[in-house]
Amino acid sequence: MSEGSATAPDANQGTPAEPQKGMFGVHGSGDTSGFGGLVRHREDPHSTPRPYGGYFDEVSDALEEAYPAFNDAIYRVVVDRGELTLYIERDRIREVCQVLRDDPALRFELLSSVSAVDYLDAAPDEPKRLHSVYHLTSMTFRRRIRLEVEVPVDDPHVPSVTSVYPTADWQERETWDMFGIIFDGHPALTRILMPDDWDGHPQRKDYPLGGVPVEYKGAEIPPPDTRRAYK
Repeated sequence: MSEGSATAPDANQGTPAEPQKGMFGVHGSGDTSGFGGLVRHREDPHSTPRPYGGYFDEVSDALEEAYPAFNDAIYRVVVDRGELTLYIERDRIREVCQVLRDDPALRFELLSSVSAVDYLDAAPDEPKRLHSVYHLTSMTFRRRIRLEVEVPVDDPHVPSVTSVYPTADWQERETWDMFGIIFDGHPALTRILMPDDWDGHPQRKDYPLGGVPVEYKGAEIPPPDTRRAYK
């Protein structure tokens, strides 16, 4: 994750992901000039500037044309290590997936993976440490893109995309099991790797390493620093 700037944003200008409202940042006045109604979407400082290169510009242009709410739903575009990542507002993930699947210029028919990342040591200005990650493949155009949704630990809800991509069923279950991200609307969001009554989510960064009782065997996994070293 990119480090944020040490300079705090102007209170009248909004955060990088929020639109800038008004021309001069005046609030609570009887403004009759019309400038107070001006809304300009601010560019996220973490976004990769255009041109992105390869087919990434074509995908972005096609999605923006097919999806009128593009600027409201997608607040960051990052190209890194030959991969395009679109950061999606969580309440828009299902409809973005629908457009990516169905639009003839996009045709991302396959959801190959749903996983997650836990940024435990995220910067103070990045409180949404859990990220739900989606890898989409266009079988028609032989293209791949990545979607990412950020959620806080105390409200880890994301709409399920199983109605768009049935393959998300067990993948969302695994992500819930390991990271505790709750996929609202999933037909049966139950654990898939751990026992149903397991406490916690093992792939979160603050989950204890070792010393966890093993179900059904009466044994215990020793912490990593006390395990046998193999040479």
